Amino acid sequence: MKASAITLGVIGAAFLIAPHVYGNRTLLFSMMAFIVLAQGLNLLYGFTGYLPFGYVGFFGTGAYTTSLMVLHSHLPVLLCVVAGGVGACIVALILGPLLRLSGAYFSIANLAASQILYNVVSNQDLSKITGGPYGLKIDQVYDPSASYFTMLVILLVATGLAAYFRFSRFGMALRAIDVVRNRLIVWLVSASVAGLAGGAYAWNLSVFYPDAVFTLQISVFAIVFALFGGVGTVLGPVIGAIVLYALYNAVGISAPQYFEFIYGFLIVVLVLFLPNGLMSLLARRGVRVI
Repeated sequence: MKASAITLGVIGAAFLIAPHVYGNRTLLFSMMAFIVLAQGLNLLYGFTGYLPFGYVGFFGTGAYTTSLMVLHSHLPVLLCVVAGGVGACIVALILGPLLRLSGAYFSIANLAASQILYNVVSNQDLSKITGGPYGLKIDQVYDPSASYFTMLVILLVATGLAAYFRFSRFGMALRAIDVVRNRLIVWLVSASVAGLAGGAYAWNLSVFYPDAVFTLQISVFAIVFALFGGVGTVLGPVIGAIVLYALYNAVGISAPQYFEFIYGFLIVVLVLFLPNGLMSLLARRGVRVI
């Protein structure tokens, strides 16, 4: 656990210093958001084997819950972000019966659930509540610095939870014995992490549309980032998200055709030679992996 604490300290210090070294705070914020999502997905898939294709649904729920709380309550924005995590947790609790499914059935059912959520918030008839296809605007609380530090805290919490699941008795029992109650706890925690990230993202963005927080690309990126780094580990999702999101910004935006080729090539190599992610490469060389 000492190594985990040092790891959290290094990650925190790196993202505190990064804006002063690299001026693109927006890119760093988005990178942190994807680390949180990759880590949140890792909590579920890495320790229970349940792969949620519709994980973005919790992220979008968090964004909308936070925004609606900002618009219709007098609570501080930080509490509204916490409400985003609670909202995602409640949705996960409602969707709890999906855990009775397994494998592809669970993944597809979860994807369908996220699409239902998307259609609800983007419904024209609900425009007075959710903004419908026009989205929501909470620019009255726009604060890029505070939202940046909030996302960093969420990142550290998510990574700390991964360390707890990896090294605690609860995590060991989770991997060894398939207990329904424990599986439900991880499902709720994983959803809450995504909801918190969605809340901080909405705060940072301030103006967003349903497609921005419910797009399937978010789920795909979170899954690939986690798998690329190595699920079931603490550092894997962090490294995977940093490497691949940096690659996406370096190549994917300016030359998407080349990025798709490079991205596809990396995934094929990963599946063929490193099915357990980059962290498995370190393990093969005798490096202690956390």
